Amino acid sequence: MRYSQTIFKTLKQAPKEAETVNHKLLVQAGFVRQLMAGVYTYLPLGHRVLNKISQIVREEMDAIGSQEVLMPMLHPAENWKKTGGWDSIDVLFKLQSRTKKDYALSQSHEEVVTPLAKEFINSAKDLPLSIYHIQWKFRDELRSKSGIMRGREFLMKDMYSWHLNQEDFDKYYQKAKEAYLKVFKRLGLVAKVTEASGGSFTEKVSYEFEVLTDSGEANIMYCDKCDYCVNIDDFKKDSCPKCAEGLLRKATAAEVGNVFDLGQKYSKAFDLKVDGVYPIMGCYGIGISRTMGVIVEKFHDAKGIVWPKSISPFAVHLVGLNGLGEEVYKKLTASDVEVLFDDTDKSAGEKFANADLIGIPVRLVVSEKTGDKIEYKERNSDKIEFLDLEEVIRRLN
Repeated sequence: MRYSQTIFKTLKQAPKEAETVNHKLLVQAGFVRQLMAGVYTYLPLGHRVLNKISQIVREEMDAIGSQEVLMPMLHPAENWKKTGGWDSIDVLFKLQSRTKKDYALSQSHEEVVTPLAKEFINSAKDLPLSIYHIQWKFRDELRSKSGIMRGREFLMKDMYSWHLNQEDFDKYYQKAKEAYLKVFKRLGLVAKVTEASGGSFTEKVSYEFEVLTDSGEANIMYCDKCDYCVNIDDFKKDSCPKCAEGLLRKATAAEVGNVFDLGQKYSKAFDLKVDGVYPIMGCYGIGISRTMGVIVEKFHDAKGIVWPKSISPFAVHLVGLNGLGEEVYKKLTASDVEVLFDDTDKSAGEKFANADLIGIPVRLVVSEKTGDKIEYKERNSDKIEFLDLEEVIRRLN
C-alpha cells in the first residue's frame, strides 16, 4: 500500500477529548476515527488489524470443531421476550418499525442462535454441536470512555455449544479454554482465566479472560504461584485457595474474553429438547475490537504503538527518501511481503516519526546514504543494520 494513495492520515496531536492510550494513539496514528462516543470508523489500517485478530480467532475456533455462521444484528422482540431479556437487560437497544413492530439490536445472540440450533438438533447423535460467528454487537452504555475498549458498537466473536449433559459441556469447556489461551498467546497477550459471576446470562459461575493492564476496569486477585484468579473487589484472603502456597496479588485488568455455562435456560425458553432432555448450552465470547484496544494499551511507548507481528497491519514500513524506494517496494510486494510504502515528499524526520507512531514491527529505509543496502530497524529496538534486499526478505519470511 502506498502512503500517498491512502485515505488515512496521521495527526500531529492526539484528540483532546481522548482519555485513554488506545483512543489517543489509534486516532492519532490513523487507525480509527470517532463518530460519537463509543462508535468508531475503522480506517484501512484499523480494518486490517481487526481482520488479522479475527482470522487468528477463526483458526482456533475451527481447530476445536466449531462451525462458522453469520447471524443477523436485527432481532424480533418476541425472541427476547421469551427469555425475559427484553425487560431485564438495560443495555439493550430497542427500536420500532413503521409497522409498529418492536426489534432489538444484537447485544448478544442467544435469542437467535437457539431457535436456529433447534432446527438442526433432532436427536442425541446431533450433539455436541458448536457454532460461532464474528459480528457487530450493540450496548446502550451510559458512558463510553475507554476508546474502543468499551463501545456502544463493537466487533465480537461469540461461539455457542449444546451438550446432552454437564459432563460433556465440561469437557468442551476445557477445549475452548485451551483454544482461548492459544488465541491470546498468538496475539502476544497473557490472559488469566478468572472466576466471575454469570451476570444477566446465568446464576452459575462464569470465567473471564483478563489481561493485566492499568487501563482495565476489572479488579482481580491472582496467585503468584499457580493459575488461580478471581474477579472480585473485596477479597480478604491472603493465601491461594487452590495451591495453598502462593499469595494473592491485587491487580487491574481488562476483560478480552468470557465463557458462560448457560445451563438449560435458553433450551427451555425455546423448547429445544433432545430425547426428552433440555441440552446444556455454553456461550464463549472474545471481544475482537476490544482486544485491539487492549493490545494498544499493552504495547506502546512514548513514540507510538508497537504492534505484535501477528496482527500488525503490515509486515514492514518502507520509508523512501528523495524519491527512492520504488524498486524495493515492487520486489518486496512480489515476494508476498505486506508493505506500507511511505512514498510522500515529507521530510525524513516526519516519515520516521510517522513510522514510530503507526508501530509496524520493521522499518526499512532506502536513501542515497544506504546505497545498494537497505536500512533495517525493528520498532522495539534501537539497533540499525544495513542489509541486502535478499537478506531482508529472508528475515521477513
